[in-house]
Amino acid sequence: MKYNLAFRYRIYPNEIQANLILQTFGCVRFVYNKILSKAKEIYELEGKNKVITPASLKSEFPFLKEVDSLSLANAQMNVKIAFTNFFQKRTAFPKFKSKKTARKSYSTNSVNNSIRIESTFLKLPKLGLVKIKLHRDIPQNYKIKSATISQEPNGAFYVSILTEFQRDIKEVPSDNNIVG
Repeated sequence: MKYNLAFRYRIYPNEIQANLILQTFGCVRFVYNKILSKAKEIYELEGKNKVITPASLKSEFPFLKEVDSLSLANAQMNVKIAFTNFFQKRTAFPKFKSKKTARKSYSTNSVNNSIRIESTFLKLPKLGLVKIKLHRDIPQNYKIKSATISQEPNGAFYVSILTEFQRDIKEVPSDNNIVG
């Protein structure tokens, strides 16, 4: 059986990396709001759950090419999930993300080992090697699936690394099977 487990670490990006992380936060929020706006428009006109892709926004907004494309794709997926939850009556209509109140974070997926730990550094797409405080190791048999980079109000950066691992659980006999 496969399980997921996340590990959270403090990261110490250099100035260039920190600026790119902040830019990515803004772009993810921007893309989320643009996609939500277009989805809302389609919903009001057609009553359908349709979501545009971030790639369709890149020609109009070239600055989106500078950040990790998977983070923008995850913003699209978040809008899609929010709309699905709304249509299944699990939640209210999706809300736009505010620059002031939105949580500063973005997620990116590991494709072809693009997220990995190398000594005291974490390799991330577009950012390269970022210094990481590894206070506990990720077991060797755990596969890194994604990383969510976030910033706390005090300015500290963190990464939450989502891993997947396989565990075989042997069947334990129940008390009903014991003959006494």
